[in-house]
Amino acid sequence: MKILIIEDEKDMLQNMEDTLQKENYLVETATDLDSAISKVGVYDYDCILLDINLPDGSGMEILDFLKQNDKTEGVIIVSARNSLDDRLQGLNTGADDYLAKPFHMAELNARVKALLRRKKFNGNDILKIENLVIDPDNHIAKTEHGEMELNRKEFDILIYLATNQNRLVSKSALAEHVWGDHIDQADNFEFIYSQIKNLRKKLKDVQANIEIKAVYGIGYKLIQA
Repeated sequence: MKILIIEDEKDMLQNMEDTLQKENYLVETATDLDSAISKVGVYDYDCILLDINLPDGSGMEILDFLKQNDKTEGVIIVSARNSLDDRLQGLNTGADDYLAKPFHMAELNARVKALLRRKKFNGNDILKIENLVIDPDNHIAKTEHGEMELNRKEFDILIYLATNQNRLVSKSALAEHVWGDHIDQADNFEFIYSQIKNLRKKLKDVQANIEIKAVYGIGYKLIQA
């Protein structure tokens, strides 16, 4: 799962980033409005943690940008402002939740997990596709024939394909979502081919009734076997 933190307070940003990385999320950051809009304009995220008070403008502009560009990222406003008007403005503009500073990192983590469940798993903790059961919180994917031994990238690819079941996912979208904006430094997609090959073998080993279909020159989709 890929998260963007938009926060200009250095210590707060570092604490949030460390907390979420420990949960195996792919975390990217922005410290001002301009860089935040640049990122959300180019990349897709599962969740955005948004501070309203930014040095070069209001975080509310991010919500407007998402709406104008038909982007569906889940947004949690994280701000020192705690008035009813601020909360209502944020929620009415498109935010999914509002977390007032100061807060415990455990609460932040719980809010992020709750939002991802609502957005990606229809409110469920577990994702089931055919005979495959995926538990994102505990990093488990299994069938009645056994549990898959997946590294972090393989698990992230499986989650991304599973939440886009039967949809064609381009190689570039898959790479960017799992590897983040550092993907721009890559020369080719050989690393994706390797991960997909391993993932296919591991799905076969546990006799999963799904398979990863390649669409030549474009990308992949998860379909019923």
